[in-house]
Amino acid sequence: MATLLRDRTLRTALASMAVGLAVLALKLAAWALTGSVALLSDALESIVNVAAAGLALWALWLAAHPADREHPYGHHKAEYLSAVMEGALIVVAALIILHEAGWALFEPRRLEAPWTGLVLNGVATALNAVWAAFLIRAGRRWRSPAIGADGLHLLADVVTSVGVIGGIALAVAFDLAILDPILAGLVAINILWMGQRLVRRSVAGLMDAAPDPETLERVRRAIAVSATGALEAHDVRTRHAGRASFVEFHLVVPGDWTVAEAHAVCDRIEAALKQELDGAIVTIHVEPEDKAKQEGVPVL
Repeated sequence: MATLLRDRTLRTALASMAVGLAVLALKLAAWALTGSVALLSDALESIVNVAAAGLALWALWLAAHPADREHPYGHHKAEYLSAVMEGALIVVAALIILHEAGWALFEPRRLEAPWTGLVLNGVATALNAVWAAFLIRAGRRWRSPAIGADGLHLLADVVTSVGVIGGIALAVAFDLAILDPILAGLVAINILWMGQRLVRRSVAGLMDAAPDPETLERVRRAIAVSATGALEAHDVRTRHAGRASFVEFHLVVPGDWTVAEAHAVCDRIEAALKQELDGAIVTIHVEPEDKAKQEGVPVL
């Protein structure tokens, strides 16, 4: 199953690059037809999207490598690194748009063939929106930060494109060329906000931040239900690294238990946790009853 999952995410990353190139071609054609600085900025952001899709593909390829001597815990965090870099690219794209919009404020110009350009940009935006929705859902379902980050990146591009299309339509309808750079600048500010959110969330993963309370409760419940015969579990810690989940804790058992009895309970707990968190990597430290702390997870 793990192999199929890796294959599926790698195929998705490759498809993202193909979609990005198609969208980029449409947006460049729209800019060439109109001469709009907002459409040029939109096309520049799509260049970043293609680069981001390439980063996601690299991260997924690296994360699929098994653990080795230099990386005994695997390469899962490559996906977080990719997500951080994608967030940085979003910020760069926003700054490029602000720069272009700033120049256009001083030299607003009438657009050529605006409606044809808007149609081309609209097709590209619709394609991006559909693909972004798929990537965001797939990233959550497969617990892939790289795929999810790529989807959020494309969603930022969709927001940009909608703002740009609206700005150009208003500029043409009311003969107000200055609306083009103004709205492009406002959308760039929104992209900056989305970029910093993505970077902050990815950095939390790199720093081994605790998972959400719901996941922690699921872990504690699985331990409590499956550890029948043991006395307690304490110092329970959980973290995610890409699609891999790591759970470790101390399990207190009766002092007169044999190694085989303690091992059987550990196997049962590990199986329950792997069912709760697909592919969880579980580490259990067994202790005698005089090590009990009277805290942590009581066994049901």
